[in-house]
Amino acid sequence: MVEGIAEAFGSFLDRHGHFFRTRTRDSTAVARRYMHGLARPTAVRLKKACTSKIYGLDSVLREPPESRQRPNTTIAHQNIVLQQVLHHLPLVPFSALVTQHQADKHVRTLTTKTMLFTLLYAQFAGLAGLRETADVAKTQASRLRHLGILPVAKSTPGDALQRRPAAVFEQLLITVIARANRRLRRATDDLILLIDSTSLQLNRYSEKWARFSASVCGAKAHVIYDPDGDRPIYAAMTPARVNDITAAHEMPIEPGATYVFDLGYYDFAWWQRMHEAGCRIVTRLKTNTALTVRWEKPYDPGLPILSDRIGTLPERQAHDRRDPFRAEVREVQVRTDTGKILRVLTNDLMAPVQEIADLYKRRWRIELFFRWIKQHLKIKKFMAASENAIRIQVYTALIGFLLLRLAHAARAGRTSMLRFARAVRGNLLVRLSLEEIVADLAAPPPRAPKQAKPAVERQPRPPKGRLFGNIFGGVGSIEF
Repeated sequence: MVEGIAEAFGSFLDRHGHFFRTRTRDSTAVARRYMHGLARPTAVRLKKACTSKIYGLDSVLREPPESRQRPNTTIAHQNIVLQQVLHHLPLVPFSALVTQHQADKHVRTLTTKTMLFTLLYAQFAGLAGLRETADVAKTQASRLRHLGILPVAKSTPGDALQRRPAAVFEQLLITVIARANRRLRRATDDLILLIDSTSLQLNRYSEKWARFSASVCGAKAHVIYDPDGDRPIYAAMTPARVNDITAAHEMPIEPGATYVFDLGYYDFAWWQRMHEAGCRIVTRLKTNTALTVRWEKPYDPGLPILSDRIGTLPERQAHDRRDPFRAEVREVQVRTDTGKILRVLTNDLMAPVQEIADLYKRRWRIELFFRWIKQHLKIKKFMAASENAIRIQVYTALIGFLLLRLAHAARAGRTSMLRFARAVRGNLLVRLSLEEIVADLAAPPPRAPKQAKPAVERQPRPPKGRLFGNIFGGVGSIEF
């Protein structure tokens, strides 16, 4: 009997414990203290507890406790599209980079993290200048506030582009590339990599570091691109006067991969370095480079192939230099659709001849990648002209492309990357999930219901007379 009352009073304490000064997690233990004389409640409170426990009713309200619970009227929170895309950013490594380079030292208004979010928002929204970015951020302050993007003067991000270390954004790009490689990893034996560079035209305010000629200033972005994964795996920035092969010597080499590049990387020593790493190279041979032919391979005459020969490169180069690449190579002469003849060179002596020609033809994919980022991201117009500012903006544009690529890869197979990027740009600040955006893009267009044609009343034909002969030999007529 005592234990039953103690249990009932424990249930009472769970609901009305604020009346007592004693606070403990075990309400039944508190009830036992009251029942054994250590502390005694009033008779009214004990009666309320027992009545609620036994009959399921409150002695005052006379209704079940469950009916007095408030209905759940909460609405599930939905992030804006911009925040869902930024979800793929590795913020913990980024904070470590900011601390390592002391990027936020003496910073009061615009932190490096907020600066990164602002630049990415400008890239996705297509904002070109500092004034435009500042004005749009001010008008959208209520939607961008939860991301930390606050209204600032246009000079604040301009000063940040000049002073923040570009190494933070460069190493962040390397981290995002590593994450993309883990998400979109492919076998090394089938890894095909394209190497090329694209020029970025700059104005006269960049002539101190990017002067190319008397009237031209520019920079170069050197990229290693994976056409199967549709993503860059390496990027570097140099002034436009730096030769492509000079930047290529700093590129990492993936053993066992296939590298396809153009005449800008014509260096036999670099080819030898790739050959020793077990890589397959596919490039072009200059017209004035002689090939010592050892033997020729047969090929299908129905293909656009003019020759398939095995040989070696010249032993001596210009200025009587010794050629370091002495391995046997293969020359495939291909006639293009325009009638131009290309001398395609490779160190793969066993692959089918059409496969070698198709590999070099795939080099055009990196040109399409450069055109895509120049048309849909802002790397043709810059907010600041210094070398540090240009590097930050180019690295941020590539980070933005990888974020879009990761967001699209999680929902791949339903829409193209171009349509996905357009939809993200149009709904950046809308509280809409990316799954809903992709579903809307993949859904077929609605068809208008067919309208029934109105019935046309046909006028009765006028009666016609018809002549016929009667049995009496005369001619009569009948109407019908």
